Amino acid sequence: MFRTLGGGNLATIGTKGTHPHAVTELCEAGARLYAQALRAGRIARVDAEPAPCLMEFALLHPDPDDADWLRPVPPSVALAQRLNPIEREISEHRRMSIRIADAFEPFMALSAQSTASTHSITVLEGFDRINAALDLATAQCRSEMLTVQPGQRRLEHTLEQALDRDKPLTDRGVRIRTLYQHTARHSPETLAYVAQFTDGKVEYRTIDELVERLIICDETVAFIPTRDDRQVALELRHPGLVRYLIKVFEFMWSRAVPLSAGAPYEPAPDGITDIQHSIAKLLVEGHVDEAIARRLGMNVRTCRAHIAKLASTLGSGSRAQLGYLLAQSGILKQEDTAP
Repeated sequence: MFRTLGGGNLATIGTKGTHPHAVTELCEAGARLYAQALRAGRIARVDAEPAPCLMEFALLHPDPDDADWLRPVPPSVALAQRLNPIEREISEHRRMSIRIADAFEPFMALSAQSTASTHSITVLEGFDRINAALDLATAQCRSEMLTVQPGQRRLEHTLEQALDRDKPLTDRGVRIRTLYQHTARHSPETLAYVAQFTDGKVEYRTIDELVERLIICDETVAFIPTRDDRQVALELRHPGLVRYLIKVFEFMWSRAVPLSAGAPYEPAPDGITDIQHSIAKLLVEGHVDEAIARRLGMNVRTCRAHIAKLASTLGSGSRAQLGYLLAQSGILKQEDTAP
C-alpha cells in the first residue's frame, strides 16, 4: 500500500511484509534491477523476485508477449504517475487557503484595533529571554532610562553585564537615573560600578526601602519581575501602565538621597541615623529582624547591630522595652515631619 499527503497513495509498500520501504528510498536490489530492466528493455520475472517492490510500485509490468518476462515503465511515466496526485492535492490546499483567507479578511481590520492592547503586556520566561528583551529596549533607548535596584550587594558579574548595557547608552547621550537602597553605600562592587560614570549623565540616589526592581526606557517600555527568583518578568508597553510606574519612580526619587551624600548614615541631633529611623519604624510596626533586614536590603547581622545601637541610645534593656521607648521618644514623629 502507498501513503499520500492526504492519506491516499504515495510512498510506502508492505502488502507482503517482505521489505517495506518508501518509493523515495528504493531498496538496493530494486534500484539495481530497475536499472537493468531499463538498459535491456525487459527483465525475467524470476530475476525480479528479489525486489517485489518493483511490481508494487508499478515500475515493472508483465510483458504482453511473454508471461515469463517483465517490462520497465519509463521513469518519466512513473514520476508523472506519482507527482500528478500530489500536485492536484497541493492545488486544492492552495485553493482552500485562499478561501480561508477570504473568510477571515473582514475581521483583520477589527483585530488590528486591539493589537496594541494585546501585545502591551508580554511575559518573559528565563534569564536569556529577559536579557534579550532588555538589550533590545536599551539599544532603542534615546532619551532616558530609569532603574530601581533594591536588595543587598549585587554580584560582580551582574554589574559587569549592567556596565556593558549602560555604557553605550551614556555614550550616545542617554540620561540614566538609578535608585539603590542605602545599603549600596557599603558595597564595593556597586561603588566601583558607579565610579565608571563620571560625565554627569548618570545620577544615583539611595533610599531606605524599595519594593522591587524596575527598568523604564524612554517612557515607552517598562520591565518588572514577577517572581522572587527573577526567572519571570513582564515587559509592559501600555502607555497608562508605564506612566503610572514613572510617577512611582519620581515619588521615590524625590524622597531619596544622592549617593554622594552622607546623610543616611550621619547621626541626627538625637544621635540616631536615618537608617536607624527606618528600622525603628519597622520595629514599632511589629516586624521581626529578618523581615526588617530584607525590606531594607541588609543582612540580619547588620540589622541587629543597628537595633542594638537604638537600644543603647534609648537605654533599653529588652526588645519589648525598646518598642515602648521608641513609641514614647518622638523619634518616629520627627521622621514623619522631616522634609
